[in-house]
Amino acid sequence: MAKEKPRDLRAGIALLWGEQDRPTRGPRPSLTPQGIARAGVAVADAEGLAALSMNKVAAEFGVSAMALYRYVPGRTELVELMVESVLAELPDLAVAGDCWRERMVEWARCSARVHRAHPWLLAATAMRRQLIGPHQLGWLEAALAALEPTGLPAAQRHRVFVLVAGFVRTHAQELLDFDAAHDEEWNRLTGELLDRHADRFPALARAVADGAFAPSAADPLEFGLDRILDGVQVLIDRM
Repeated sequence: MAKEKPRDLRAGIALLWGEQDRPTRGPRPSLTPQGIARAGVAVADAEGLAALSMNKVAAEFGVSAMALYRYVPGRTELVELMVESVLAELPDLAVAGDCWRERMVEWARCSARVHRAHPWLLAATAMRRQLIGPHQLGWLEAALAALEPTGLPAAQRHRVFVLVAGFVRTHAQELLDFDAAHDEEWNRLTGELLDRHADRFPALARAVADGAFAPSAADPLEFGLDRILDGVQVLIDRM
């Protein structure tokens, strides 16, 4: 089996940042990396990231997959371009005023909306060292700028960003995994099990009896953000 050719990371960065060399002669290109990325987003939105292929995206333009390789080297680069595409609209934190906390809440809300609109984004930005484009860095820039007035050291500001971003991802994953019918059946079966074995799990039985798992009108995203940012405020107050 032939060994896979190492990826040209510099070429990938140039593609994401629009810094690749452009031909000065010949016919004008009929496609663009950005247009191909938008077509890829449409495929992933409709069918999921696992269904994405160069062939499917090429079909959107009525061309062969080989025709796309002139603009995008492969699927990995395509996914990175797709991430850039859906993050092109940076969060406008000015609408939240000057308070660092309200700005971080707005950042999280904006991020949650993007994840709801494009569920495949979770897999595309999993914890790995993928290449990052200017739009993705723009979201990080917005969060770090919002946290500057806290006076926290730079390393702690970054950790707060990671904590908030990670919570948004967890919330998005919960929404993605939720199935109302399955949830109802799971609750019924688990309730029956607990009724039979309550003596083995007394704390859990008491929590259930006290309504720990009852439906709540509280927004889980807002509740979690409030708890996280309460903790950040304690950290600030200790400085």
